Amino acid sequence: MMVHFIEERLRSTIQAMNEAMNDLTLQVDERAKAKLLEVRDREPDAEELGLVLRISGIDGTQFSYEMAFMRIEDAGPADFVETHGELSFIIPKGDADNLRGSKITLSRDLLNPGLTIENPNGPSPRIFGDGEEPELKGDVAERAVQVMNEVINPAIASHGGSGEIVAVEDGTVYVRLGGGCVGCGMATVTLSQGIESTLHEMVPEIEKVVDVTDHASGTNPYYEQAKK
Repeated sequence: MMVHFIEERLRSTIQAMNEAMNDLTLQVDERAKAKLLEVRDREPDAEELGLVLRISGIDGTQFSYEMAFMRIEDAGPADFVETHGELSFIIPKGDADNLRGSKITLSRDLLNPGLTIENPNGPSPRIFGDGEEPELKGDVAERAVQVMNEVINPAIASHGGSGEIVAVEDGTVYVRLGGGCVGCGMATVTLSQGIESTLHEMVPEIEKVVDVTDHASGTNPYYEQAKK
């Protein structure tokens, strides 16, 4: 009976730990955590401090960030405070969703040392858009092309990128990226978090966006420009 009781307690503890891990917004590797604790421990009230991580703006197709230590007790009532061992992070409520799944690591690049944030989320091109939304007309393909030309391309042009719709079939849009988006490590983020979300939002019939760009050479061997 005692063994069974211990097994049940252990199973419950593991389940609780897994649930807690699933609720965490951030992942922090041990090298990054050690570096941050080293900086924090230089402060006289180190154990009372948490690291505030907030999104400060947008840089190209990525978020930019600010970090600063503050007393945990001064965190706002709506802020998220999550603990990673001895290190606590304070995340403003408005930034939590856009930081969810991010991993904080310590760069191994000797020429660019420091912390890095690998964030699977990114700002939608809609964030960059100015002016009124265009009045969309025509069938699904025509409206998708209009969104690409009038909403998305002016946004991603700010970092030298461009997008082209090469085909629309059964709710799937095939997109070829150009300019600075070709071979860019953030192309997947641009496509999923920006182009796909914007197309789906403005043309609800669109269910999926497929990148047909050849990111190695900048040309696409599988699709040709769609003809009307």
